[in-house]
Amino acid sequence: MEWETVIGLEVHVQLNTKSKIFSGAATAYGAEPNTQACAIDLGLPGVLPVLNEEVVKLAVRFGITVNAEIAHRSVFARKNYFYPDLPKGYQISQYELPIVGKGYLDIELDDGTTKRIGITRAHLEEDAGKSLHEDMSGFSGIDLNRAGTPLLEIVSEPDMRSSKEAIAYLKTLHNLVRYIDISDGNMQEGSFRCDVNISLRPKGTEKFGTRAEIKNVNSFRFVERAILFEIERQKEILENGGSIVQETRLYDADKDETRSMRSKEEAHDYRYFPDPDLLPLKLKEDFIAKIKLELPELPWEKRARFKQEYGLNDYDANLIANNLDTANYFEQVLKTHKVTPKLVANWINGDLAAFLNKENKSIEQSPVSAKHLADLLLRISDNTISTSIAKKVFEAMWKGEGSADSIIEKQGLKQITDTGALEKVVDEIIANNPGQVQQYREGKDKLMPFFVGQVMKATKGKADPNQVNELLLKKLKE
Repeated sequence: MEWETVIGLEVHVQLNTKSKIFSGAATAYGAEPNTQACAIDLGLPGVLPVLNEEVVKLAVRFGITVNAEIAHRSVFARKNYFYPDLPKGYQISQYELPIVGKGYLDIELDDGTTKRIGITRAHLEEDAGKSLHEDMSGFSGIDLNRAGTPLLEIVSEPDMRSSKEAIAYLKTLHNLVRYIDISDGNMQEGSFRCDVNISLRPKGTEKFGTRAEIKNVNSFRFVERAILFEIERQKEILENGGSIVQETRLYDADKDETRSMRSKEEAHDYRYFPDPDLLPLKLKEDFIAKIKLELPELPWEKRARFKQEYGLNDYDANLIANNLDTANYFEQVLKTHKVTPKLVANWINGDLAAFLNKENKSIEQSPVSAKHLADLLLRISDNTISTSIAKKVFEAMWKGEGSADSIIEKQGLKQITDTGALEKVVDEIIANNPGQVQQYREGKDKLMPFFVGQVMKATKGKADPNQVNELLLKKLKE
């Protein structure tokens, strides 16, 4: 039997605020355990939560960008469960009336087509603490620094049909929350975490199968691996006549497998009820309208501008605008020197990307800054060096050997622009290769690269290839 995969994602995005959702405690990452949890976060008797207005603004900002319904009235609820890292015995979240309702996000697939993924809702909630199991001498420790950290949980419709679609959606969403500056999206620090809901159904049927939920996956690669494993696990059970159990599972990256954590809870298991300490959240239309006016440039708007303003093609514009740091780097290069945008795009998407990938670095970690790359590209543009020499200079810059100009000067890499000197080299090459000259003159045009190569070799790559071609064409006709 052919099976169709059905995937829905719940993404927890930590919002960019200096203080927590209901208290003034700090949200900075990396503090000593239990140094950033105040009486409100700990749920001590007599304390009352006070909603952080900035959290509301960031949630609305997201809702507007995904064309969602923004609720003029939303309600905070208590989600009750007992776990060591949940000091109050409940989590303040939103249930029946979330701040952001139905919307959508368009994703681009590998074949260039676009697919629309529905967004069911996005609601505000507080994070729980964290259980620590390593280096605890057989015990577990509790760090409550994260307790009360503001989260926006973004719930998709079950519209994805493969791991590739799920990753495309996640990457698009990750890029969006960074573009609109509601989160730093740092997956290593837990700022962007994903729960994967996955089920199988016979191809061509409408009814959904029983789903399993894989909790707290924190990298794109692990999400893909978890989905692929889970598809095979469920397929094997179904094809052997078994049935899928609705449950919560975790992904073990070391063993590359998912395994059962607990039976899947339903909403009634959490005994949701409106939080009596928090009034309903009411938003006026002018509050929403003001946030809409303050929205920064969105990824798809930046792509369109790059094509119009800089003349980039679809491929280059997509690669550069799809990452905010890359887009900023690109424009910083252009602000430093007047070089061709296409040349900048080629170097960012080519040599720079290759070096970054090789060392598994992001563009903000690049040893070659935007200014340094701009200096190098200026030297290509003014014919100081050839493209092949520029590649050597770039490698030296990457290794920290200095600026483009200092490396060019130190290593004597300036391009030969003296036509007379270059003519002498060309004459020597022609004189030393009479056989090939004869064949070329008899119509074997394919020998031209041979002559160009010989000249470049003799000049140690310092000759301008275009000038070499012109001289060879002229001399070989004589």
